[in-house]
Amino acid sequence: MSEDCIFCKIVAGAIPARKIYEDGDVIAFHDIHPAAPVHFMIVPKVHIASLADAEAQHEALLGRILLRAPILAQAQGLHDGFRTIINTGKGGGQEVMHLHVHIMGGGGPRAL
Repeated sequence: MSEDCIFCKIVAGAIPARKIYEDGDVIAFHDIHPAAPVHFMIVPKVHIASLADAEAQHEALLGRILLRAPILAQAQGLHDGFRTIINTGKGGGQEVMHLHVHIMGGGGPRAL
């Protein structure tokens, strides 16, 4: 856990979030600034700064996140598809330096 990371604080329960899923390894919650009618993130509970910082030991965790994405998307009403985005590093548009996967949809292809 990184003490100054907002996602680590959400994982720890120190900051509230509109959670849609949680297990021992990941947490999923709605984005506070949604870019689509449905916009949530799946975040590993362990602090990994970005996808570029993931290592072989994170392989199962990364797979778990990607396999959970369509299940949660369906549960959130995204039956016709969704967009999955992983911004990596500041140059890749990452704003919170804790690996997270955006799941967005519900507005048609032009909304995304």
